[in-house]
Amino acid sequence: MSIPQPPPPGLPPYGTPPTTHAVSGGYPVTLTFDAPEKIARWRVIGNIILAIPHFIILYVLSFVAQILAFVAWIVGVITGTVPEGIQSVIVLTLRYQTRVGLYALFLKEEYPPFAFSTEFVDPGDDPRVRVDFSPRIANRSRLKIFFRFLLVIPHVIVLYVLAFVFMFVIFFAWFAVLIMGRWPNGLRNYVVGFQRWSLRLSAYMFLLNDDYPPFSFE
Repeated sequence: MSIPQPPPPGLPPYGTPPTTHAVSGGYPVTLTFDAPEKIARWRVIGNIILAIPHFIILYVLSFVAQILAFVAWIVGVITGTVPEGIQSVIVLTLRYQTRVGLYALFLKEEYPPFAFSTEFVDPGDDPRVRVDFSPRIANRSRLKIFFRFLLVIPHVIVLYVLAFVFMFVIFFAWFAVLIMGRWPNGLRNYVVGFQRWSLRLSAYMFLLNDDYPPFSFE
């Protein structure tokens, strides 16, 4: 797996009128995972149990993010701008969700931090997971915002099929880690790629940007 890249340059001071916040890479949402060589066998059961406190917090955050996304949709359709404050909470939620998801899927041993940074550039407080965003705030396409739920349908259909495969991958990975104490590279790449695809689609659905997500695990 690829090694996380150094953080991009810092964001401009609050109060300046940026249109986007740049991150390194192509698509304005990036997930980098530094995979460990070995995983303790008990993690296949232990991680999801240990993650329960995070699941409770994530449930609340997800509920708030959905409400804010609806508010952002109304504001975006009317003004062509999605408020930075709303985007910050959505960024917090998606980053937190990604960290917890990779831990619960026993891909890593380090416990996710109870961290709630609203910065678009990942603060680097999780040693293996890095999630960076480059949201677009102003000069948004009202039409793309208005028809967002129709535009995501092709991705939803494809991910529905991929999710079916995902369940089998997790099933085989569970036994692989239990027996060998490590993830087979192909299975791990599929799971991380699926998470990356889902993250990009969520960011698009929650109106962080107008760039259509690629149909890709990379």
